[in-house]
Amino acid sequence: MSKKAIILGEKESFLVRVLVGKVAAQEIECKYVPFDVDDINANWEGSDVIVLYMDDGCRPDKDVLHFLVDKVEETNLQMIVIGEKIDVGFICDNVPVGVIYKSMVRPINNDEFVETVQEIFKKTEEGEFKKSILIVDDDPSYLGLVREWLREKYKVSMASSGLQAIKWLGKNKADLILLDHEMPVTSGPQVLEMLRSEEDTKNIPVMFLTGKSDKESVMSVVALKPEGYFLKTISKGELIDKLDEFFMVQK
Repeated sequence: MSKKAIILGEKESFLVRVLVGKVAAQEIECKYVPFDVDDINANWEGSDVIVLYMDDGCRPDKDVLHFLVDKVEETNLQMIVIGEKIDVGFICDNVPVGVIYKSMVRPINNDEFVETVQEIFKKTEEGEFKKSILIVDDDPSYLGLVREWLREKYKVSMASSGLQAIKWLGKNKADLILLDHEMPVTSGPQVLEMLRSEEDTKNIPVMFLTGKSDKESVMSVVALKPEGYFLKTISKGELIDKLDEFFMVQK
């Protein structure tokens, strides 16, 4: 896995060059990028860690900050914010919760900074920052297929029955459940009812998977008011696009 970090700042100061060197010494590609939308956009691809460094009160302007937040949320990256206490506080107060992985007040401990960067890469490799999707379906072949489709971009878990899903959710968290509508023993609607009746699971978004495309079947699915539904004939590309869109709207 190639590793890349970018350090954003008003200017390439001595301290910025020190941080770039510290990160590069860990065999991580690292470069300085100025507070400029075009420059940030041009250097974003392939990056895993974004460091926002503020020298002597030099904060990014509102357009740059807005663009930066959108990019971090869109690509699900992790951001470290460094600066004077007042500047760090300003950034933390003006970006959504979850955008910043860690904030550090100057003067910072370089070893702590490097450890934080390494920690982010380790968690990224383990899939910790990916959205978690639980697929519930009694067909093992279909379960495996959808898992293979989604595993590169999402953290995917599987359950072959509704009861197994309920048991799994007792110990784990999911950002979305893809639930087969037509299952034996405990059907999709029954599983949804159980999820909605429990405090810990009632707010987890649920999308149904159905093999039936006739109007009556689709209307019966929609009547249960899930967050959405997919026909099982959906293609890999279309499914990923729709899930990406769903998570973007959720933010």
